Amino acid sequence: MSIDEAASPTLTAGQPASAPPLSHRPGRWIDNWDAEDNDQWSSVGKSIAKRNLQWSIACEFLGFVVWQLWSIVVVYLPAAGFTFSTSQIFWLISMPSLVGATLRIPYTFMVPRFGGRNWTIISALLLLIPSIGLALCVSNPETPFGVMLAVAALAGFGGGNFASSMANITFFYPAREKGWALGLNAAGGNLGAAVAQLVVPIAVALGAAATLNLPLAGWIWVPLILAAAFGAWKYMDNLSNAKTDFAGSLAAVREPHLWIMALLYIGTFGSFIGFAGVFPKLIVDSFPEFSTIAMGPATLSLAFLGPLVGSLARPFGGRLADRFGGAFITVAAFAVMAAIALSVVWTLPLSNFWLFLGLFLILFAAAGAGNGATYRMIPVIFARRGAAAGSAELRESVSTARKSAAALGLISAVGAYGGFLIPQVLNASKGASGSYDGAFYGFVAGYVVMLAVTWFFYLRRSSTLGKV
Repeated sequence: MSIDEAASPTLTAGQPASAPPLSHRPGRWIDNWDAEDNDQWSSVGKSIAKRNLQWSIACEFLGFVVWQLWSIVVVYLPAAGFTFSTSQIFWLISMPSLVGATLRIPYTFMVPRFGGRNWTIISALLLLIPSIGLALCVSNPETPFGVMLAVAALAGFGGGNFASSMANITFFYPAREKGWALGLNAAGGNLGAAVAQLVVPIAVALGAAATLNLPLAGWIWVPLILAAAFGAWKYMDNLSNAKTDFAGSLAAVREPHLWIMALLYIGTFGSFIGFAGVFPKLIVDSFPEFSTIAMGPATLSLAFLGPLVGSLARPFGGRLADRFGGAFITVAAFAVMAAIALSVVWTLPLSNFWLFLGLFLILFAAAGAGNGATYRMIPVIFARRGAAAGSAELRESVSTARKSAAALGLISAVGAYGGFLIPQVLNASKGASGSYDGAFYGFVAGYVVMLAVTWFFYLRRSSTLGKV
């Protein structure tokens, strides 16, 4: 977008004369943003970036809430009078992930098209549709499965938010701080999965005394969505240099490391969102007596602990990646995930719920740390590839940042398909053999393959990229 010639650029207080002055235009547009400029960053840039990050987290958090509502709502459908098969339940769990993953592809390009602030407002308001739709559908047990599935698909709006949010925030921060910033942004969003699974059981039980008020699972989020959209409108900014173009996007797609990292992200984020979606169902199937715990007039599902632990682990995975290298942390995460998945299969016959829960919490923690580490690797890889192409300095240029932002969104889209694959693999295993053992053995094999891929391309001494 061109600079409005009618608006005279204003020098931000404290801006050094040697640095391009930040220019603020109507619509909260900022020109001449350069996060890599140390003077600009230390004087005004850091505070602006922090403010945008805070509201980005708030909106993305609600996106994840809406995205994961069906994972906990399906547990209560039988008590509300719905008679769906196990296969249909798994489809209601996995459909939001399928749609959300697909929406992440166009959402990646919405920030350059509309501006980060503007698209955050739009994408937040879109969350009203699946929230209200869920409330209306679950109020009538005669609602056909096809209608329920369509409304569950609309929850994919919440999954798409991640791609645009991450692509937007990557423009606000210098390369040296992207790991922590992206980790916080992602963790704040990921927490939405935990909060949805924590709040919904309490709300639907408290809302109707001895019966269920399942529509509250959708209605309670409406005022929060409106508040977050208002906050984005009032406090966020659009960056005029947050641009991409078709040629740049094609360049990212042609980059082989984009597809390698997408595979690894299926293993880390795909595992997080996939297991977050099915964890309430797994507890109901394996330990029905622990599916809900009475707390006075309310009930509590311990399933929320899984996505909670995974969410909190994510920024620390990014921080560890900043210090020790993303590849090393990712290899460690896959090793732990493989060991834990195997342990789940071997210990399930013991019928010990607390052991089952503890193992899954470790699995979620490893997946969360792997999320942060893997995502941190992406801008580093693209910066080094840019340096190898002729830049003498390992520093994100504007073109590299744009290519990296496109890659972040596309990789997050591919990785999110794990949220669809994991429930469907578990569904297939249950239908074929009556147990989930086959699915978990498959997950172990997948984690071992991804560990080997990470080591081969990014950790071994002879790797062209070295340790990232």
